[in-house]
Amino acid sequence: MQKRRKRVLIALGWYDYRGHRGIERFAQEHGWHLSTNFVREKIIPWGWEGDGILAWLGAGDDLAEFVSHAKKPTVDFSFRRPHLQYPRVLEDHAHAAQLVAEHFLSRGFKNFMYFSDADNWSYEERGQGFIEALKISGHTCEWIRWHKSPAYRVDREQWSRKRAWLSAQVKRSTKPLAVFAANDEQALDVLESCDAAGIAVPEQVAIVGAENYLLAADSMLTPISSVDTNLEQLGYSGAGLLERLMNGGTAPDHPIRVAAAGLITRKSSDLLAVNHKGVANSLRFIWEHCHEHISVKDLVGVAAMSRRGLHKAFLENLGRTPGQELQRVRIERAKRLLAESDHKIEIVAGMCGFQSANSFCVAFKQASGISPKQFRNAAFPKDAAAA
Repeated sequence: MQKRRKRVLIALGWYDYRGHRGIERFAQEHGWHLSTNFVREKIIPWGWEGDGILAWLGAGDDLAEFVSHAKKPTVDFSFRRPHLQYPRVLEDHAHAAQLVAEHFLSRGFKNFMYFSDADNWSYEERGQGFIEALKISGHTCEWIRWHKSPAYRVDREQWSRKRAWLSAQVKRSTKPLAVFAANDEQALDVLESCDAAGIAVPEQVAIVGAENYLLAADSMLTPISSVDTNLEQLGYSGAGLLERLMNGGTAPDHPIRVAAAGLITRKSSDLLAVNHKGVANSLRFIWEHCHEHISVKDLVGVAAMSRRGLHKAFLENLGRTPGQELQRVRIERAKRLLAESDHKIEIVAGMCGFQSANSFCVAFKQASGISPKQFRNAAFPKDAAAA
Protein backbone atom coordinates (compact mmCIF):
# COMPACT_ATOMS: atom_id res chain seq x y z
CA MET A 1 0.00 0.00 0.00
CA GLN A 2 1.38 3.38 -0.98
CA LYS A 3 2.26 5.66 1.90
CA ARG A 4 0.06 8.77 2.11
CA ARG A 5 1.91 11.97 1.33
CA LYS A 6 1.81 14.66 3.98
CA ARG A 7 0.02 17.80 2.81
CA VAL A 8 1.86 20.96 3.85
CA LEU A 9 0.71 24.54 3.33
CA ILE A 10 3.24 27.28 2.66
CA ALA A 11 1.72 30.40 4.22
CA LEU A 12 4.45 33.02 4.04
CA GLY A 13 3.50 36.64 4.61
CA TRP A 14 7.00 37.55 3.43
CA TYR A 15 8.58 35.92 0.41
CA ASP A 16 12.14 35.12 -0.58
CA TYR A 17 12.84 32.48 -3.23
CA ARG A 18 15.74 31.08 -1.19
CA GLY A 19 13.47 30.14 1.70
CA HIS A 20 11.15 28.41 -0.77
CA ARG A 21 14.11 26.57 -2.27
CA GLY A 22 15.04 25.10 1.13
CA ILE A 23 11.45 24.01 1.75
CA GLU A 24 11.27 22.50 -1.73
CA ARG A 25 14.47 20.50 -1.18
CA PHE A 26 13.14 19.01 2.05
CA ALA A 27 9.73 18.30 0.49
CA GLN A 28 11.33 16.38 -2.38
CA GLU A 29 13.46 14.34 0.02
CA HIS A 30 10.44 13.42 2.20
CA GLY A 31 7.65 13.11 -0.33
CA TRP A 32 5.53 16.03 0.81
CA HIS A 33 2.63 17.45 -1.17
CA LEU A 34 3.04 21.22 -1.01
CA SER A 35 -0.01 23.45 -1.27
CA THR A 36 0.35 26.75 -3.11
CA ASN A 37 1.36 29.83 -1.18
CA PHE A 38 -2.08 31.45 -1.45
CA VAL A 39 -0.88 34.44 0.53
CA ARG A 40 1.14 35.73 -2.42
CA GLU A 41 -2.20 36.41 -4.11
CA LYS A 42 -3.64 37.87 -0.89
CA ILE A 43 -6.02 34.90 -0.64
CA ILE A 44 -6.47 33.23 2.74
CA PRO A 45 -7.31 29.53 2.15
CA TRP A 46 -10.15 29.16 4.66
CA GLY A 47 -11.27 25.53 4.62
CA TRP A 48 -7.86 24.11 3.68
CA GLU A 49 -7.24 20.67 5.13
CA GLY A 50 -3.81 19.17 5.52
CA ASP A 51 -1.13 18.01 7.94
CA GLY A 52 1.01 21.04 8.72
CA ILE A 53 1.79 24.67 8.01
CA LEU A 54 5.03 26.53 7.35
CA ALA A 55 4.26 30.17 8.13
CA TRP A 56 5.99 33.51 8.04
CA LEU A 57 3.57 35.57 10.11
CA GLY A 58 4.50 39.06 9.07
CA ALA A 59 2.25 42.10 8.80
CA GLY A 60 -1.05 40.43 7.85
CA ASP A 61 -3.37 39.85 10.82
CA ASP A 62 -5.73 37.83 8.63
CA LEU A 63 -3.01 35.27 7.91
CA ALA A 64 -2.18 34.94 11.62
CA GLU A 65 -5.89 34.45 12.34
CA PHE A 66 -6.15 31.72 9.70
CA VAL A 67 -3.12 29.83 11.04
CA SER A 68 -4.44 30.05 14.61
CA HIS A 69 -7.84 28.66 13.59
CA ALA A 70 -6.33 25.86 11.46
CA LYS A 71 -4.99 24.14 14.60
CA LYS A 72 -2.40 22.19 12.63
CA PRO A 73 1.27 21.58 13.51
CA THR A 74 2.90 24.89 12.55
CA VAL A 75 6.40 26.34 12.32
CA ASP A 76 6.77 30.11 12.19
CA PHE A 77 9.81 31.76 10.57
CA SER A 78 9.07 35.12 12.21
CA PHE A 79 9.10 36.51 15.74
CA ARG A 80 6.76 39.39 14.93
CA ARG A 81 4.05 37.87 17.13
CA PRO A 82 5.80 36.42 20.18
CA HIS A 83 2.45 35.95 21.96
CA LEU A 84 1.61 33.16 19.49
CA GLN A 85 3.29 30.10 20.96
CA TYR A 86 4.45 28.42 17.77
CA PRO A 87 7.74 26.57 17.41
CA ARG A 88 10.05 28.87 15.48
CA VAL A 89 13.06 28.64 13.21
CA LEU A 90 14.71 32.05 12.95
CA GLU A 91 17.75 33.72 11.45
CA ASP A 92 20.61 34.17 13.92
CA HIS A 93 20.72 37.96 13.61
CA ALA A 94 23.32 38.26 16.37
CA HIS A 95 25.66 35.99 14.41
CA ALA A 96 25.12 38.02 11.24
CA ALA A 97 25.91 41.21 13.16
CA GLN A 98 29.03 39.64 14.62
CA LEU A 99 30.30 38.82 11.12
CA VAL A 100 29.83 42.45 10.11
CA ALA A 101 31.60 43.72 13.24
CA GLU A 102 34.54 41.38 12.65
CA HIS A 103 34.68 42.44 9.01
CA PHE A 104 34.93 46.13 9.94
CA LEU A 105 37.32 45.54 12.84
CA SER A 106 39.66 43.47 10.68
CA ARG A 107 39.94 46.50 8.42
CA GLY A 108 40.89 48.76 11.28
CA PHE A 109 37.72 50.85 11.67
CA LYS A 110 37.14 52.72 14.92
CA ASN A 111 33.97 54.70 14.08
CA PHE A 112 30.73 52.78 13.71
CA MET A 113 27.07 53.43 12.89
CA TYR A 114 23.99 51.20 12.60
CA PHE A 115 21.04 52.39 10.49
CA SER A 116 17.44 51.15 10.59
CA ASP A 117 14.31 52.76 9.19
CA ALA A 118 11.42 50.82 10.76
CA ASP A 119 10.31 49.18 14.00
CA ASN A 120 11.08 45.58 13.05
CA TRP A 121 12.14 42.76 15.38
CA SER A 122 14.86 41.51 13.00
CA TYR A 123 16.33 45.01 12.58
CA GLU A 124 16.37 45.40 16.36
CA GLU A 125 18.17 42.09 16.86
CA ARG A 126 20.77 42.96 14.23
CA GLY A 127 21.39 46.35 15.78
CA GLN A 128 21.70 44.97 19.29
CA GLY A 129 23.99 42.20 18.06
CA PHE A 130 26.22 44.69 16.23
CA ILE A 131 26.54 46.94 19.28
CA GLU A 132 27.31 43.99 21.56
CA ALA A 133 29.93 42.56 19.20
CA LEU A 134 31.69 45.93 19.02
CA LYS A 135 31.43 46.43 22.77
CA ILE A 136 33.37 43.21 23.38
CA SER A 137 36.20 44.72 21.32
CA GLY A 138 36.06 47.98 23.27
CA HIS A 139 34.17 50.05 20.69
CA THR A 140 30.92 51.99 20.72
CA CYS A 141 28.37 52.41 17.95
CA GLU A 142 25.79 55.07 17.18
CA TRP A 143 22.36 53.73 16.19
CA ILE A 144 20.39 56.09 13.96
CA ARG A 145 16.66 55.37 13.49
CA TRP A 146 14.86 57.18 10.69
CA HIS A 147 11.41 56.19 12.02
CA LYS A 148 12.17 57.91 15.34
CA SER A 149 13.67 61.10 13.94
CA PRO A 150 11.86 64.48 14.02
CA ALA A 151 12.08 64.56 10.22
CA TYR A 152 10.12 61.32 9.80
CA ARG A 153 7.01 61.54 7.62
CA VAL A 154 4.73 59.09 5.81
CA ASP A 155 3.79 61.04 2.70
CA ARG A 156 5.00 61.80 -0.81
CA GLU A 157 8.08 63.52 0.55
CA GLN A 158 9.12 60.59 2.73
CA TRP A 159 11.76 59.24 0.32
CA SER A 160 13.51 62.59 -0.29
CA ARG A 161 13.27 63.61 3.38
CA LYS A 162 14.86 60.34 4.48
CA ARG A 163 17.75 60.74 2.03
CA ALA A 164 18.39 64.33 3.17
CA TRP A 165 18.26 63.30 6.83
CA LEU A 166 20.56 60.32 6.21
CA SER A 167 23.10 62.46 4.33
CA ALA A 168 23.19 64.89 7.26
CA GLN A 169 23.73 62.05 9.77
CA VAL A 170 26.64 60.62 7.80
CA LYS A 171 28.18 64.06 7.10
CA ARG A 172 28.47 64.93 10.80
CA SER A 173 30.09 61.60 11.73
CA THR A 174 33.82 61.10 12.19
CA LYS A 175 35.50 59.46 9.20
CA PRO A 176 36.45 56.89 8.16
CA LEU A 177 33.06 55.51 9.19
CA ALA A 178 31.77 51.92 9.07
CA VAL A 179 28.00 51.65 8.57
CA PHE A 180 25.94 48.50 9.03
CA ALA A 181 22.45 48.88 7.55
CA ALA A 182 19.55 46.74 8.75
CA ASN A 183 19.06 45.26 5.27
CA ASP A 184 20.28 45.72 1.71
CA GLU A 185 17.60 48.22 0.76
CA GLN A 186 18.67 50.45 3.64
CA ALA A 187 22.32 49.94 2.69
CA LEU A 188 21.39 51.27 -0.74
CA ASP A 189 19.79 54.28 0.99
CA VAL A 190 23.11 54.96 2.72
CA LEU A 191 25.12 54.51 -0.48
CA GLU A 192 22.94 56.82 -2.57
CA SER A 193 22.77 59.41 0.23
CA CYS A 194 26.57 59.42 0.35
CA ASP A 195 26.74 59.80 -3.43
CA ALA A 196 24.35 62.75 -3.31
CA ALA A 197 26.39 64.40 -0.55
CA GLY A 198 29.74 63.85 -2.26
CA ILE A 199 30.94 61.40 0.40
CA ALA A 200 33.27 58.78 -1.05
CA VAL A 201 32.39 55.08 -0.58
CA PRO A 202 34.33 53.18 0.64
CA GLU A 203 37.16 55.71 1.19
CA GLN A 204 35.20 57.78 3.74
CA VAL A 205 32.23 55.54 4.51
CA ALA A 206 32.23 51.75 4.28
CA ILE A 207 28.81 50.07 4.03
CA VAL A 208 27.49 46.56 4.67
CA GLY A 209 23.88 45.44 4.35
CA ALA A 210 22.08 42.20 5.19
CA GLU A 211 20.18 39.44 3.35
CA ASN A 212 22.15 39.70 0.07
CA TYR A 213 19.11 40.22 -2.15
CA LEU A 214 19.88 43.29 -4.31
CA LEU A 215 19.36 42.61 -8.01
CA ALA A 216 22.51 42.72 -10.16
CA ALA A 217 24.55 43.89 -7.19
CA ASP A 218 27.89 43.28 -8.90
CA SER A 219 26.95 45.51 -11.85
CA MET A 220 26.50 48.55 -9.58
CA LEU A 221 29.09 51.32 -9.74
CA THR A 222 29.75 50.55 -6.06
CA PRO A 223 28.56 46.99 -5.34
CA ILE A 224 27.28 46.64 -1.76
CA SER A 225 28.72 44.10 0.67
CA SER A 226 26.10 42.03 2.46
CA VAL A 227 25.57 39.20 4.94
CA ASP A 228 24.14 36.03 3.43
CA THR A 229 21.62 35.16 6.15
CA ASN A 230 21.31 31.55 4.94
CA LEU A 231 17.62 31.62 4.01
CA GLU A 232 17.73 28.35 2.09
CA GLN A 233 18.96 26.57 5.19
CA LEU A 234 16.31 28.43 7.20
CA GLY A 235 13.59 26.98 4.98
CA TYR A 236 15.10 23.50 5.10
CA SER A 237 15.47 23.53 8.89
CA GLY A 238 11.92 24.81 9.35
CA ALA A 239 10.60 22.01 7.16
CA GLY A 240 12.61 19.51 9.17
CA LEU A 241 11.09 20.73 12.42
CA LEU A 242 7.58 20.57 10.95
CA GLU A 243 8.19 16.98 9.86
CA ARG A 244 9.09 16.13 13.44
CA LEU A 245 5.94 17.82 14.77
CA MET A 246 3.68 16.11 12.23
CA ASN A 247 5.17 12.76 13.35
CA GLY A 248 4.14 13.48 16.93
CA GLY A 249 7.47 14.84 18.13
CA THR A 250 7.79 17.57 20.74
CA ALA A 251 8.60 21.19 19.98
CA PRO A 252 11.92 22.65 21.15
CA ASP A 253 11.85 24.86 24.24
CA HIS A 254 13.40 27.78 22.36
CA PRO A 255 13.49 29.00 18.75
CA ILE A 256 16.01 27.25 16.54
CA ARG A 257 18.51 29.81 15.20
CA VAL A 258 20.17 29.35 11.82
CA ALA A 259 23.62 30.88 11.56
CA ALA A 260 24.46 33.26 8.70
CA ALA A 261 26.32 31.64 5.81
CA GLY A 262 28.93 34.39 5.61
CA LEU A 263 29.64 37.93 4.49
CA ILE A 264 29.85 38.68 0.78
CA THR A 265 32.54 41.35 0.48
CA ARG A 266 32.11 43.85 -2.33
CA LYS A 267 33.51 47.28 -3.10
CA SER A 268 31.32 49.20 -0.60
CA SER A 269 33.36 47.91 2.34
CA ASP A 270 36.60 46.72 0.72
CA LEU A 271 38.74 49.31 2.46
CA LEU A 272 41.62 49.19 4.88
CA ALA A 273 40.95 51.90 7.46
CA VAL A 274 44.56 51.64 8.62
CA ASN A 275 46.97 54.48 8.07
CA HIS A 276 50.00 52.27 8.74
CA LYS A 277 51.32 51.04 5.39
CA GLY A 278 53.08 47.97 6.81
CA VAL A 279 49.96 46.80 8.64
CA ALA A 280 47.76 47.50 5.61
CA ASN A 281 50.05 45.49 3.34
CA SER A 282 50.15 42.62 5.82
CA LEU A 283 46.35 42.54 6.15
CA ARG A 284 45.89 42.47 2.41
CA PHE A 285 48.40 39.62 2.18
CA ILE A 286 46.56 37.67 4.89
CA TRP A 287 43.20 37.99 3.10
CA GLU A 288 44.68 36.93 -0.22
CA HIS A 289 46.88 34.08 1.03
CA CYS A 290 45.35 32.77 4.30
CA HIS A 291 44.55 29.47 2.54
CA GLU A 292 48.27 28.91 1.95
CA HIS A 293 50.96 27.85 4.41
CA ILE A 294 52.01 31.39 5.28
CA SER A 295 53.37 32.51 8.64
CA VAL A 296 54.22 35.68 10.54
CA LYS A 297 57.63 35.56 8.86
CA ASP A 298 55.91 36.13 5.51
CA LEU A 299 53.96 39.06 6.95
CA VAL A 300 57.18 40.64 8.19
CA GLY A 301 58.60 40.41 4.67
CA VAL A 302 55.50 41.94 3.07
CA ALA A 303 55.48 44.79 5.59
CA ALA A 304 59.23 45.39 5.15
CA MET A 305 59.53 45.77 8.91
CA SER A 306 61.19 44.01 11.80
CA ARG A 307 59.17 41.31 13.56
CA ARG A 308 59.04 43.38 16.74
CA GLY A 309 58.03 46.52 14.84
CA LEU A 310 55.20 44.75 13.03
CA HIS A 311 54.01 43.18 16.28
CA LYS A 312 53.82 46.60 17.91
CA ALA A 313 52.14 48.21 14.89
CA PHE A 314 49.44 45.51 14.76
CA LEU A 315 48.67 45.96 18.45
CA GLU A 316 48.43 49.73 18.06
CA ASN A 317 46.23 49.62 14.95
CA LEU A 318 44.12 46.47 15.44
CA GLY A 319 44.53 45.43 19.05
CA ARG A 320 45.78 42.02 17.87
CA THR A 321 49.15 40.53 16.98
CA PRO A 322 49.95 39.48 13.38
CA GLY A 323 49.68 35.82 14.39
CA GLN A 324 46.30 36.34 16.05
CA GLU A 325 44.94 38.11 12.98
CA LEU A 326 46.16 35.36 10.66
CA GLN A 327 44.52 32.75 12.89
CA ARG A 328 41.27 34.74 13.10
CA VAL A 329 40.97 35.07 9.32
CA ARG A 330 41.70 31.36 8.83
CA ILE A 331 39.05 30.35 11.37
CA GLU A 332 36.45 32.60 9.72
CA ARG A 333 37.27 31.04 6.35
CA ALA A 334 36.90 27.61 7.93
CA LYS A 335 33.47 28.51 9.31
CA ARG A 336 32.28 29.50 5.85
CA LEU A 337 33.57 26.27 4.33
CA LEU A 338 32.02 24.16 7.08
CA ALA A 339 28.66 25.89 6.60
CA GLU A 340 28.66 25.94 2.80
CA SER A 341 30.23 22.61 1.84
CA ASP A 342 30.41 18.95 2.84
CA HIS A 343 34.20 18.76 2.61
CA LYS A 344 35.85 16.50 5.15
CA ILE A 345 37.51 18.19 8.12
CA GLU A 346 40.95 17.30 6.75
CA ILE A 347 40.15 19.03 3.46
CA VAL A 348 38.82 22.16 5.20
CA ALA A 349 41.99 22.30 7.32
CA GLY A 350 44.16 22.26 4.20
CA MET A 351 42.00 24.85 2.45
CA CYS A 352 42.52 27.21 5.39
CA GLY A 353 46.31 26.94 5.56
CA PHE A 354 46.60 24.58 8.53
CA GLN A 355 49.38 22.01 8.53
CA SER A 356 47.14 19.19 9.82
CA ALA A 357 43.57 18.37 10.79
CA ASN A 358 44.65 18.10 14.42
CA SER A 359 46.19 21.58 14.56
CA PHE A 360 43.06 22.93 12.84
CA CYS A 361 40.69 21.28 15.34
CA VAL A 362 42.69 22.57 18.30
CA ALA A 363 42.79 26.13 16.92
CA PHE A 364 39.09 26.05 15.97
CA LYS A 365 37.98 24.93 19.43
CA GLN A 366 40.18 27.53 21.11
CA ALA A 367 38.62 30.27 18.97
CA SER A 368 35.00 29.08 18.90
CA GLY A 369 34.51 26.97 22.01
CA ILE A 370 33.24 24.05 19.91
CA SER A 371 34.76 21.59 17.48
CA PRO A 372 34.50 21.97 13.67
CA LYS A 373 32.08 19.03 13.61
CA GLN A 374 29.85 20.61 16.26
CA PHE A 375 29.88 23.90 14.35
CA ARG A 376 28.83 22.16 11.13
CA ASN A 377 26.04 20.27 12.90
CA ALA A 378 24.76 23.54 14.35
CA ALA A 379 24.81 25.26 10.95
CA PHE A 380 23.23 22.30 9.16
CA PRO A 381 21.15 20.29 11.65
CA LYS A 382 20.44 16.70 10.73
CA ASP A 383 16.96 15.78 9.61
CA ALA A 384 14.82 17.09 12.46
CA ALA A 385 12.39 14.21 11.94
CA ALA A 386 15.01 11.83 13.30
CA ALA A 387 15.71 14.00 16.34
